[in-house]
Amino acid sequence: QVQVVESGGGLVQAGGSLRLSCKVSGSIFRINSMGWYRQAPGKQRELVADITRGGIANYADSVKGRFTISRDSAKNTVYLQMNSLKPEDTAAYYCDAAAAIVTYWGQGTQVTGSS
Repeated sequence: QVQVVESGGGLVQAGGSLRLSCKVSGSIFRINSMGWYRQAPGKQRELVADITRGGIANYADSVKGRFTISRDSAKNTVYLQMNSLKPEDTAAYYCDAAAAIVTYWGQGTQVTGSS
């Protein structure tokens, strides 16, 4: 079993920055990649960014150049550095840890960008 715990959400003014953290524990050897998704009210959950075990990162077009995903393998933690936040970045942000046949999800953390 794998446990996924996010932290770091909050309220920030437009143009500000936040860093989200996602720590995994348990059977982490199963994990191939980790990522961040977000879901705004009334919208579908969408990929924000993900990173493979080898460190290859992938971003949604809407966040390229503003968000950076990184991982600290020693701490079993993935980070999402969010800069130049916009009101449209407001959403619940979820971390996922993907294994071969199952994906583990955290409980989510709220990010609110105010105009």
